[in-house]
Amino acid sequence: MIENIERIEHVDSIFEDVKFASNSAIRLKILATLFRKPQNMKELTENTNLSYSSISSNMHVLELKDFIYREHNRYYLTNSAKVRIEDLLEFNCVIMLINDFFNILVNHDVDMIPPESVSELYLLRNANLMESSGVDAYRTYNFIDKCLAMASNVKCVLPFYYEPFFSSIEDLLSKKRDVELFVPEAVLEILEDTTNIGNVDSFDEHHVFLLIVTDQVMILGLFMENGTFDKNRLVASKNHDSILWADNLFENFKKRNDK
Repeated sequence: MIENIERIEHVDSIFEDVKFASNSAIRLKILATLFRKPQNMKELTENTNLSYSSISSNMHVLELKDFIYREHNRYYLTNSAKVRIEDLLEFNCVIMLINDFFNILVNHDVDMIPPESVSELYLLRNANLMESSGVDAYRTYNFIDKCLAMASNVKCVLPFYYEPFFSSIEDLLSKKRDVELFVPEAVLEILEDTTNIGNVDSFDEHHVFLLIVTDQVMILGLFMENGTFDKNRLVASKNHDSILWADNLFENFKKRNDK
């Protein structure tokens, strides 16, 4: 991964094209679908669950960048695109991730994830999709609370107020644990009135994502396209690469917020 990122930062024009493709989760999904087999627009909309307008606008850009071409109303990946994708972005791994995390990618606001983190998605190859069920409706929230309680240090982007999470964070601070916390401005006002949590950074954006990175685990949650947080699904992992990905995401978010 480090070698790939270093190569991105150099002047290689081909790699810049691949970096362009990885800057959008929608473009990645289109390319992943075409990687399996050529398809027409109807098949693409059915197989990606993306809207026709989203696909159409991105297909036009991908054609201009020579990632795809059209023949007899079907779209194909160019040979050069296949080589670049396979060799430089470990795209087979990204394809598997898209399949594994289908339920948390489709109809979710994935484009809130910074481009730098999208290009490193393959680091999540050992992560798991956790889903709640009718038997355990609060499985995901209980998991978050348990992970917070066991943390020695934690970095969080918490985009909504849920009292047990902040009680756990307040408890960590009372034990002198390292905590970095980002919340929306509205949540910051609640914390100032109801808790002793200090040194909290705030952000203006709504519906970003939920992110928790501890010394032991990473947790990612997304908002649905309708603006509601999906409390029934999380991506979670105790794998080193996954924690590294989440830590990089936190730092990318932090840099963007500092601008």
